[in-house]
This record gives sequence, structure tokens and C-alpha cells, in this order.
Amino acid sequence: MKRMLGFIAAMFIFLGFAFFHESTNGPVTSKKPTVGLLQLMNQPALAQIQSGIYTGLKDEGFHNGKNINIDYQNAQGNQSNLKTMSEKFANENADLAIGITTPSAISLADVMNKTPLVMGAVTDPQGAGLVKNLKKPEKNITGVSDQAPLGEQLDLIQRLMPNMKTLGIIYTSSDNSAVTQYKKFKQLCEERHIKLKVYSISNSNDLNQVSQTMMSSVDAVYVPTDNTIAGAMSTLIKNSDAAKVPVFPAVDSMVKDGGVATYSVNQYKLGVMTGKMAGKLLKGQKISKTPVEFIRYGDLTINLPQAKKMGVHIPDSLIQQAQSKGELIK
Repeated sequence: MKRMLGFIAAMFIFLGFAFFHESTNGPVTSKKPTVGLLQLMNQPALAQIQSGIYTGLKDEGFHNGKNINIDYQNAQGNQSNLKTMSEKFANENADLAIGITTPSAISLADVMNKTPLVMGAVTDPQGAGLVKNLKKPEKNITGVSDQAPLGEQLDLIQRLMPNMKTLGIIYTSSDNSAVTQYKKFKQLCEERHIKLKVYSISNSNDLNQVSQTMMSSVDAVYVPTDNTIAGAMSTLIKNSDAAKVPVFPAVDSMVKDGGVATYSVNQYKLGVMTGKMAGKLLKGQKISKTPVEFIRYGDLTINLPQAKKMGVHIPDSLIQQAQSKGELIK
């Protein structure tokens, strides 16, 4: 009987210690952090960024389904979906959220003012009202910018189109990133005394008619970082092919879809940078200690078959550069 009482007493002591240990130090198995990943739409460049984010998180030791849960949501280009999905992340108390593109980041910022937010591919964080101080973000937002190397891109167009008289630019008027790049590109053209004709669309339904009109008035076309046009490149290229007018996009995936060449931010690398930044924040790094990051120089991508089709001569030096430090599409 004494042994039984001793055993019961020992059990109470053990259970009491275990309860005390858990209440003071937390549960033995901690909850997996949840990361809300919000993507604006389906298009190749954004898919590369998304893939890079997963890699960047892995590089920081976070593996989806093992020690982290990634709630991936795709708005399919619908603004109301962005709002609903952002609210979903807020309601489920996500530990961190990532917005791929400016509209996604803005939507998250509207409903999550305390949760750490990471911008993935936001061209102008200050102009979008997301961050005031790029070096020391003051709120809950930081991230990685996809600001294109516009000077390099215009240099390339001038080099490949030495007899160009008129350059066209087409962009979506509701896309903040595209509008920002259009304004900066216009200024560059003015400084270099390049005649620039401007065309804008409201949505992808406008692209066919507007681009047909444009092709009859320009010698070449520049397309900024523009999600709507990137998702409908086949329409633009159909009309450029018919008119034999080469297209020089800001993004490498758009070159693969029929553009001639560009110096562009590597979208996958940008995603990796975004994922690594998110991983560091999950480990406890403060937003104020996490400056907004930029990729300063672009990689050269050349579409040789498209250049030949458009009658654009590509110098051997550029071909070698694309082979060694970029991508050459044969």
C-alpha cells in the first residue's frame, strides 16, 4: 500500500513538473509558421518569381509542409480576389505575407498593418505608397524591387536599331509598375532626342486593336514590366510579326514569348532574394533592419530566331555575352 501511495505521489510530482515546464517554456512542439503568398495572375515571369521564393525560403531552412506552411493564393488578375485573399491571410493570422507584384503588395498592406509583409517584384515601393525609407523601412513592409535597367535596355535598342526614327511604347494604364517605367523611359528618350510614340491599354481586350494601330507608325516597340501585356504577348507578337516591327520587352520571359532582346532583371533570382528575406524575418530579423533590395544590372537575353525574322542583326559580341552571362535562344 505504501508503495502504491509512493508511486501515485511520484506521478503527481512528474505531471506537475511537466505542466509547469510547458506553461513556462511553451509546448514541446511549436506551431509551424504560416506564410501567405499572394500572386496577381498566371504569367511566366511571376511563375519564375514564385519558384524562386520557395528556393529562397529553403535556403534559409524553411521547407513547405515540414517546418512551414505556405498558403499560396492566385488572384487570376482579379482585384476583388486580391482583397478576399488578403483578408483570408489576416483572418488566419499568418505569421508573414508575401505579395508578388505591386497590386498584391498593396492589397496585403490594406488589411495587414502589423504582420511582416515582403514585397516581391514591386517596381516603385515609394511611389506605390508602401515604403517611405528604402534603407530603414519604418512600418511592417520591406521587400525586393524589380526596377528594370532602363538605360541598358534603351542602349540595346539603339545599338540594334541604328536607323530607328520612331520608337513606340505600349503599357497598361492601371499597372503602377508599367506607368512608373513609362515615365522614366520617356524621360530617357527625351534626353537622347529619341522620338517616342505612346500607346496605352486599359485591359488585355484592347491590346489587339491598339497594337495594330501602333505597328503602322513605329520602327520598334518597347514594352515595360507589364503583367497584362506579359499575359497576352501572343497577341502583341502576332501583330508585330505581321508588320515586321521588332519588340523589345523589359522582361526576359517576354523575349522568350517573341521579343527580340533585352537586359532584364532575372525573375528567378529576384524570387530567391525575396524568399531569403522572408526567411530572415521569420527567424526574428526586424523590418527596420531589412532594407529594400534592388538588382542593379540586367542579364542579356536574345531571341535569335525572332531577330532573324525581324531582320535585326545581332553582333557576335552580344551573342557571346548572352551565352556566357545571360540566355541565348536559338
